[in-house]
Amino acid sequence: MTEPRTIKIFDTTLRDGEQAPGASLDVEQKVELAHRLARLGVDTIEPGFPISSPGDFRAVQRISREVEGVEICGFARAVKDDIDAAVRATQDAQRRRLHMFLSSSNIHLDFQLKKTRAEVVRLAREMVSYAKGFVDEVEFSPMDATRTGDEFLFEVLEAVIEEGATILNIPDTVGFALPEEYGDMFTRVMRGVRGSERVEFSAHCHNDLGMAVANSLAAVKAGVTHVEVTVNGIGERAGNCSLEELAMALATRGEKFGVQTNIRPEEIYATSQMVSRMMGSPIAFNKPIVGRNAFQHEAGIHQDGLLKNRSTYEIMDPERLGIPRSMIVLGKHSGRHALRHRVAEFGVELDERQLEELYAAFKERADKQKTVHDHELLQMAGSAVDRALEPYTLSEVQIVTGSGGHRVASCRIRDNEAETERIVTGGGEGPVEAAVNAIRSAVPEPVEFAGLELYSLSAGETANGEASVTVRLNGELHRGTAANRDIMLAAAEAYMAACNRAVRTARAARAPGDDAADSGGSPVGESEITIS
Repeated sequence: MTEPRTIKIFDTTLRDGEQAPGASLDVEQKVELAHRLARLGVDTIEPGFPISSPGDFRAVQRISREVEGVEICGFARAVKDDIDAAVRATQDAQRRRLHMFLSSSNIHLDFQLKKTRAEVVRLAREMVSYAKGFVDEVEFSPMDATRTGDEFLFEVLEAVIEEGATILNIPDTVGFALPEEYGDMFTRVMRGVRGSERVEFSAHCHNDLGMAVANSLAAVKAGVTHVEVTVNGIGERAGNCSLEELAMALATRGEKFGVQTNIRPEEIYATSQMVSRMMGSPIAFNKPIVGRNAFQHEAGIHQDGLLKNRSTYEIMDPERLGIPRSMIVLGKHSGRHALRHRVAEFGVELDERQLEELYAAFKERADKQKTVHDHELLQMAGSAVDRALEPYTLSEVQIVTGSGGHRVASCRIRDNEAETERIVTGGGEGPVEAAVNAIRSAVPEPVEFAGLELYSLSAGETANGEASVTVRLNGELHRGTAANRDIMLAAAEAYMAACNRAVRTARAARAPGDDAADSGGSPVGESEITIS
């Protein structure tokens, strides 16, 4: 057995990813995300384009100074001012690299650069030589390489190797290549370019035809040692190679490649959520690895198989990725087995009569709405066993809002164990914040608000909205969902459902005789909300 070689993950979420329309980040957000990326285990961070704005320069400079344990890469065109800015911005990094790009395809040379091939080669030589006067590690990217042609591509690459480039990145800038074409191109370059044995190779793929991950895997198979990625695959147009998809493809099928990465899978989900929230870019439900549906199943046949053995329909463990486990989604395709299992998770055992009564009520509701949420199921199950199953019931919500001023929410909440009811109030800058702060004041556990996603389930004046709320208690994440024609009411119900799940878990884990934890969860801010 040979030791697997390590593929170095080059993350460009903060540079290429931020170039996605509407994904702009401020300096503080970039620094926070850079720390998160270092925790995730990426090898190199490309924090921005220093020459592009004073803010980007400051972000790269601060990240270079503050983020330890990773290589920091300054990005530059083949222009002296760009190189100077990148060198200054990264000068305090523990380890640094300069990444320079210059177009190489005929279409770019003719219509964008307005330069001849000879001029491009001369410029590439001059700027790589200039950069080597400041930085040991110089990466060169012939932009639009997959539409360049071998003859000129080889000429450019040989020129920059002679001038001291240490890493050659051959990008599929417009997502044009097919996997076999992209892999074969690296094979030809490694065999045919003079001096290629002295440099390392990197892949950078865009997703215009949906093949960025496949192309990157083809490059890994061909022998590259670096792959450039973004979290959630965010980036210009259709985005870049997705970090989480590439990392988990290599982790799950590593034996086919003989490679490994330094990515920590348990940090993937939290990083994905942070990028989505900060960049205001919702994650598609069916997005591999981190999408909401990636580890959820509604079909009865699938649910039955999963309950017998998880590996029947799952090739990865979501909990290893830091994803709260909720693999069973209850809808009209679900069967009795899944229904009994979900109710049993809440500590409720049903006899056959009770199960049939619940199943009939469940099917009737499932035919009217896409998903039956846990709090709705527990209400129906409570009717079947003639007792309340949730710790708390949110029976009424009123929110006073407007175009200005402070929002106020009033909620009527029943403590089902104590059989008492109280009215609580809360305020905030937004209606969701006000409702959440009101509800949390009635929950005697330190439940922390972790995030909210809002979705439109249909169109028109009678459209329903769905809210998904995540809370944290004792270091564990708990999720609640709800749908309602009033989206603010859906958010309040989802938060109550998440709190109920957290409280049930905490009470089940607490040893007899332990005192309840002090109340005082973290308040919510509107910045934690994602709407799509």
